Amino acid sequence: MHRSGLVILCLLVCSITTLKTSGQAKMRVTGRVFDMSKTNPMPSVSVMSTSGNGTVTDSLGRYSLSMAETDSIWFSYLGKPTPKYAVVSIPNPYSFDISLHVNITELKQVMVKPRDYRLDSIQNRLDYAKAFNFEKPGIGTSLNPDGRVGLDLGEFFDMFRFRQNRRMRAFQERLLREEEEKFIDHRFSRALVIKITHLRGAELDTFMNRYRPDVLFIKLATDYELQSYIKISFQKFQRFQKAVGELKKNEEE
Repeated sequence: MHRSGLVILCLLVCSITTLKTSGQAKMRVTGRVFDMSKTNPMPSVSVMSTSGNGTVTDSLGRYSLSMAETDSIWFSYLGKPTPKYAVVSIPNPYSFDISLHVNITELKQVMVKPRDYRLDSIQNRLDYAKAFNFEKPGIGTSLNPDGRVGLDLGEFFDMFRFRQNRRMRAFQERLLREEEEKFIDHRFSRALVIKITHLRGAELDTFMNRYRPDVLFIKLATDYELQSYIKISFQKFQRFQKAVGELKKNEEE
């Protein structure tokens, strides 16, 4: 065989191998995660594949994750990972239930809970109900005792209380902004950022301010997406800090 023929044959073999590798069959593994009693479902358990895909269990311990047949799946709770399970060895990928060596009942007895954001928000809405429910006055109508429709004088006079209405509208907008900021603080919390990045002190403050997400992202993002955002932002932060350090070093030299 000529040398050119060997080259063509090698290229064909490499192309076939590449196609097989890139065309790995995808499959979905679903199931539920329970504690050691095998009866209590566990929410917020991290579910990961060796290729990097991941999700978290919902309030009923359910998960669903797409991965390649050559992948392995593993679970992690409170920083304690399980062994990796090869997908091809799972008898029924559509019902892969697992129990972790955790007793939820015991955890609940020693768990210290932070202030409940939802209860605080509800109480805030009750305390400032008049401001939250404020609407710009308009001309309305009222039904007179004799059945005739007339002008609602109360709403008519309210229209001319410009200064009071302007203050109430500004107060309402401020309360809404504060509620959004508290919701961001609730999800993008210092405790969560410390757990993922291990930052402390001034570096933590800088990171929290620089990479604080907007309220739209916070409302739409899942827990997994939020944690991924923090990890990616931390990588950017590390590169930035390294660049700043090198710049200072060059200036000193």
